[in-house]
Amino acid sequence: MSGRLSELAAYAGVSEATVSRVLNDKPGVAAATRQAVLTAVDVLGYERPSKLRRSSAGLVGLITPELTNPFFPLMAQTLETHLAAAGYTPVLCTQTPGGVHEDEYVQMLLDRGVAGIIFVSGLHADTKAGVERYVRLREQRLPIVLVNGFREGVEAHFISHDDFSSMQMAVQHLRDMGHTRIGFATGPARYVPVQRRIEGFRAAMSDLARAQELDRWVQTTLFSVEGGVTAARNLLTKGVTAVVCGSDLMALGVVRAARQSGLSVPEDLSVIGSDDFPLVGFTDPPLTTIRQDVPGMAEAAVTALLEEIAGERVEHREYRFAPELILRRSTAQVPAASLVPSSPAGLSSAT
Repeated sequence: MSGRLSELAAYAGVSEATVSRVLNDKPGVAAATRQAVLTAVDVLGYERPSKLRRSSAGLVGLITPELTNPFFPLMAQTLETHLAAAGYTPVLCTQTPGGVHEDEYVQMLLDRGVAGIIFVSGLHADTKAGVERYVRLREQRLPIVLVNGFREGVEAHFISHDDFSSMQMAVQHLRDMGHTRIGFATGPARYVPVQRRIEGFRAAMSDLARAQELDRWVQTTLFSVEGGVTAARNLLTKGVTAVVCGSDLMALGVVRAARQSGLSVPEDLSVIGSDDFPLVGFTDPPLTTIRQDVPGMAEAAVTALLEEIAGERVEHREYRFAPELILRRSTAQVPAASLVPSSPAGLSSAT
């Protein structure tokens, strides 16, 4: 006990007697001093006495896809941090293939009286899924925020990465280095972010070929390493010199497939990922990628939810967050032997 008191006293800059008075909830301690001691308790990892624990302002549900893609645990953790700072207790619900369905999670959260729900890349992002479930929640006046997947017909706040601009940024970077035969490897086309990225890719490449021809350079598989391998094998047969990927995991799969084909990255093939999860700066080679503004998106999502919980009026509105190109060593100038005329005929001649 004395060791704990001395450590807390040293951190807070007060006497051990003052720490003892705060922990025993005794009077005669200034508010600023009391807060300094409680901050020391939290920062040093000690558990507050039950009478001094912060009461929760309520529960907030977080529904995310599976956590195997590093983007989702990063987003969930950042959302949880903002909610906890506001006094709310986050309840994380993770969907897995064949596991609990999103609608079942929602009912469970409603049964527990949550103050609101944040959906990250949920069914709202799937154009084959209806939006009636979200309309019903709004009719029940439950505050909700939907991250990455804008849909018409739902009076709610939408927080999105600017997927269209991210593709234009990636393609422009490659074209600045002389690439014209650029492939795009991404996930299933039914998802809103994927559709927007395909639109961005087509717009960035529209002066090189017609839309029908560009479709040959787009591979939709799975958001995984294996999906990247599959997409790369198909794209390499078409003679691409660069590949933009819908996730960092897919980009790692493209690098693997290139090496299996005897190619080097970036000497023979340039590769760009998406998301910038923490370890891609340490891959071989370090991965050039498009970073999503996770801190900004998470803060905006929580702020929008808390404003609605507080009674603010909600409109059907989408907030788009700008991407950032993170340059590392997986992209390089187009190989001299691969230079082809940058015309529609030149692009479409590859088979």
